[in-house]
Amino acid sequence: MAAKSGRVLLAYSGGLDTSCILAWLIEQGYEVYAFLADVGQEEDFAAAEKKALGIGAKKFFLEDLKKEFITELIYPAVQANCIYENVYLLGTSLARPVIARGMIEVADREGCDYVSHGCTGKGNDQVRFELAFYGLKPDIKVIAPWRLPEFYNRFPGRQALIAYAAQNNIPVAQTAAKPWSTDENLFHISYEAGILEDPDTTPPADMWKLTTSPEDASQEPQRLTIEFSKGLPVKVTVPDEDKVYTDAVEIFLALNALARKHGVGRIDIVENRFIGVKSRGCYESPGATILRAAHVDLEGLTLDRNVRALRDQFITIELGRVLYNGHFFTPEREFITSAIPASQRTVNGLVRLKLYKGNVVIEGRSSEEGLYDEQQSSMDELGGFEPTDTTGFIQIESIRIKKWAQANLRKSQAGVTAKDVYGSRV
Repeated sequence: MAAKSGRVLLAYSGGLDTSCILAWLIEQGYEVYAFLADVGQEEDFAAAEKKALGIGAKKFFLEDLKKEFITELIYPAVQANCIYENVYLLGTSLARPVIARGMIEVADREGCDYVSHGCTGKGNDQVRFELAFYGLKPDIKVIAPWRLPEFYNRFPGRQALIAYAAQNNIPVAQTAAKPWSTDENLFHISYEAGILEDPDTTPPADMWKLTTSPEDASQEPQRLTIEFSKGLPVKVTVPDEDKVYTDAVEIFLALNALARKHGVGRIDIVENRFIGVKSRGCYESPGATILRAAHVDLEGLTLDRNVRALRDQFITIELGRVLYNGHFFTPEREFITSAIPASQRTVNGLVRLKLYKGNVVIEGRSSEEGLYDEQQSSMDELGGFEPTDTTGFIQIESIRIKKWAQANLRKSQAGVTAKDVYGSRV
């Protein structure tokens, strides 16, 4: 095979796949630069740099993207209550746009001919990264080793990569006993592959990295208050620790620490990947789980019913799909996110929570917004409107229902059975 040439910027994590890919790209004849984004993962960045340069990278770039990750990706997702298939909080997909943007900026600055990544040919991330690359720099050239026959025929799976790493003296955390793949950022950590590919295999206790097992969590609950302004968390108060957090990064770090201590945020699911196959994934999203619970609750107090319905039925679903499928740098994402601020104008107030053994319990909420009227809602006193007003409301609402019932009765009288009209009893 003829040697390749050109400068490649590799999305480098320091893990098994990208460490082996770095060595393989050099083996192919490319000049390789390594790019590592700091999106809040717990990692020894100095060790990662030393490792990349030791494998043969010509340069190493570490970019701190935590602030923009939170303000540009996490917070809009919180405002929209984004969730995928009613359970996954999108932690991996949320980080991809800022990582891709950071890569393209460095690639431009350093005159790179290619960008590359270590995403599997069966996963979502290859789509997310490459669509982001093309959305930012349409003429960029991408090297995706896991889709190249010369790579995947040589490395059909992680066991082959582990062997290759051993042959080339590349230190990796994965072993034959623990071959699962992880992706970590400020928002979450994911686990997949290896023994997890059997959906009926219970994750081993030592797999979970971020959170205490709920069974082992403190017997004492933790109470805190989150203040929101226009749907965004602006203050976290932890009374028993006498702590107050107001900076965006510090708020998220504090919520993560509290949630981890109390076992909040673990899920184990089988989801539908964008490319059409099902995938088993385990996730820990500690602080994110608290934020979503608090935000959803405050909206019940402060958000107009019809605005909430429209947002839930369109923005929540579509933004979740856009994020999951890697369509962030697109006109539809700009359109969807432009509606979020208007929906959050009244979402201001405080939510009091309790964390206890894996649970987030809402204990109260308050707001100066005037959408909730205690007297009007009370069952113990008159207020707001006369009870007789409801009679007319019910009469108007019943018009179409009565017409429907009359039509069904006519069918019945014409010989159509009640079972045909109403369906069989369940």
